[in-house]
Amino acid sequence: MVEEAWERLQKSYVTYKGKPVGTLAAMDPSVEALNYNQIYKVFVRDFVPSGLACLMKALAETEATKRTALVEPVKNFLLKTLHLQGWEKTIDNFTLGEGVLPASFKVFFDSCRKKDILVADFGGSAIGRVAPVDSGFWWIILLRAYTKSTHDYALAEIPEVQRGMKLILYLCLSDGFDTFPTLLCADGCSMIDRRMGIYGYPIEIQALFYFALRCARHMLKEEREKELLRRIDKRITVLSYHIQKYYWLDFTQLNNIYRYKTEEYSHTAVNKFNVIPESIPDWVFDFMPLRGGYLIGNVSPARMDFRWFLLGNCIAILGSLVSVGQATAIMDLIEARWEDLIGEMPLKISYPALEGHEWRIVTGFDPKNTRWSYHNGGSWPVLIWLLTAACIKTGRPQIAKRAIDLVEQRLSKDGWPEYYDGKTGRYVGKQARKYQTWSISGYLVAKMMIENPSYLPMISFEEVAKPRHTRAASF
Repeated sequence: MVEEAWERLQKSYVTYKGKPVGTLAAMDPSVEALNYNQIYKVFVRDFVPSGLACLMKALAETEATKRTALVEPVKNFLLKTLHLQGWEKTIDNFTLGEGVLPASFKVFFDSCRKKDILVADFGGSAIGRVAPVDSGFWWIILLRAYTKSTHDYALAEIPEVQRGMKLILYLCLSDGFDTFPTLLCADGCSMIDRRMGIYGYPIEIQALFYFALRCARHMLKEEREKELLRRIDKRITVLSYHIQKYYWLDFTQLNNIYRYKTEEYSHTAVNKFNVIPESIPDWVFDFMPLRGGYLIGNVSPARMDFRWFLLGNCIAILGSLVSVGQATAIMDLIEARWEDLIGEMPLKISYPALEGHEWRIVTGFDPKNTRWSYHNGGSWPVLIWLLTAACIKTGRPQIAKRAIDLVEQRLSKDGWPEYYDGKTGRYVGKQARKYQTWSISGYLVAKMMIENPSYLPMISFEEVAKPRHTRAASF
């Protein structure tokens, strides 16, 4: 299965002017490919597990030529995506922020000019016309993984690369009207790229934002960027506090919210976001175990999205956005709710599914996002690498091994599908593409990490040292 995965990953490479610059999202020969390989299309977030797989395999190679061949696509991808960032980004005559990276780019041969051409999509061709917030964060995270694994620190120090990082950060750190340290986002701006009611401050984006801040903090030149680094340090501190305090849900906190009073004013308010206790969905009370907890999907005025989102929780563990105790509790919850979150094919992207009237209102009758399908409670094999990394970091590799065993029973036999449907992930997704590259590479990354946990620091951070708080002399 591992050999087959590597063969298929290598066949998915997209070349530009003779050099590999990414991977196709899927190579399904049996159906019309729709959005997945228009000419040769590379999705930024989709390439990340492919890039990590290449970097990890390169570490195990003894021959220099083979190492170079594995690392080259990652380096080319980072530089070519950065080049696209400099393009003018206009959608219906409206200009996007300078730091926005594309959701994807296409490579095709221009017969008139007799050369390869790149065409980037910044949201102008995307479903829903939403610009990707996460592309820039994934790019920074992959850049840091590249430097950690290859020790090629010169790449991150190139002026164009430094500028690219700064543009992404300035876009996210700019001051405005928001009173929260979290990043305000539209629906469909992340991996969940269809309307699913994640507008506001989705946990996936906040966790990626925090991770990218920490990555950039280590790669920006300190002597030149003192003011930017000061802003990064401040945001890291306040964002960590905000997420750990207001997004965290366990049995005790659920009981506290259940007893909230409303319409509280002043700084002494306990219910700071004026959440109405009656808005707590019934399923949460049965879902929450006595031991365990998780970061909920969203927190904003009068609204708490209590759904579980795997990517946000696992990235929060890897970036140490959560405390050690909270990371352990997330693992406890996964074990306690194994049938709900893992089922027969790992792993649920979100839980539970939206149904009935709520599904109609939130998704706009989206036929692809019916209950327990696609983003609405579907199971995504690619997420196995994130779970494995989080399990290794928290000292619970047995959870990852159990999940990988489930993946190995069916994923290859089913043709490496994009996602699975059903409450336990029993059925291949109704519109899932076969031979999905990130399903393949996600498995490879998980397999390599579980066999060699020393790869973990490439995509992980230890806890930030907490500042000591002392009483002011004037108190």
